[in-house]
Amino acid sequence: MSSRSRLASCALLVAGCWLLVLPVSARPPGQRATSNQQVLRVCSDPNNLPFSNEREEGFENRIAQLLARDLGATKVTYYWFAQRRGFVRNTLNANKCDVIMGVPSSFEMALTTRPYYRSGYVFVTRRDRKIDIDSLDDPRLRKLKIGVQMIGDDYASSPPAHALASRGMTSNVVGYSVYGDYSKPNPPRNVVDAVAKKEVDLSAVWGPTAGYFAKQSSVPLVVKPFTPEIDLPFLPFVFDISMAVRRGDTALRDKLDRIIEKREKEIAAILRAYGVPRMDGEDGL
Repeated sequence: MSSRSRLASCALLVAGCWLLVLPVSARPPGQRATSNQQVLRVCSDPNNLPFSNEREEGFENRIAQLLARDLGATKVTYYWFAQRRGFVRNTLNANKCDVIMGVPSSFEMALTTRPYYRSGYVFVTRRDRKIDIDSLDDPRLRKLKIGVQMIGDDYASSPPAHALASRGMTSNVVGYSVYGDYSKPNPPRNVVDAVAKKEVDLSAVWGPTAGYFAKQSSVPLVVKPFTPEIDLPFLPFVFDISMAVRRGDTALRDKLDRIIEKREKEIAAILRAYGVPRMDGEDGL
């Protein structure tokens, strides 16, 4: 897999993973909100906790409400679309909404704000197993069954899976689709539940997903960041996360930047409540 392909896969997994269009707005497609409508239009996934869902229970939903108040908007409306390939093209770039709440800061398909948190991939284990592993280079991994997130049928599309494969570990790796069964709630949680159910010994999971569903588990789980942060020559496992607006919409980007700076403590409190592992010195692990 090329470096560009690996980075694209990283972005998909980190930003939430983007086909199925589920519009709910009564506004005709492509019609922009005007200032007198006082509406913050958000591009979002209807079934992707802990980030968002159509009941507005995710941390991105809560942060969107915070933004709306400071922008002077009277409400937040959503253009719902499953976060898979084509998400940006069919939402933000189709002019059906104005902001995506979470993308890697280096995201090239849109104009990004300053980062509002930094997180990374982590290992999830059962507390009663006492598996104290925090490195992809730990030789004990070769004897354990490891759950990984994957975008499609190719395990190499997952950054941790690619790193494990480069170390000669393939037969002991089990892939869990980030899409899962989209007709059921919270399809991304399957890779965490696999640890609780002892389907695998541990899982390598994107931090916010791991932290949230580990907190929801009836079986005590441990969430631990792993090293390295970057697998050479360039396969990162830790990312700064920003919001995104359309290219050229510098006015909205600048307003969001000011709010992110002003509401840093409130945003941190929301992330903490959802168990998001921080790797930026703020409530970090």
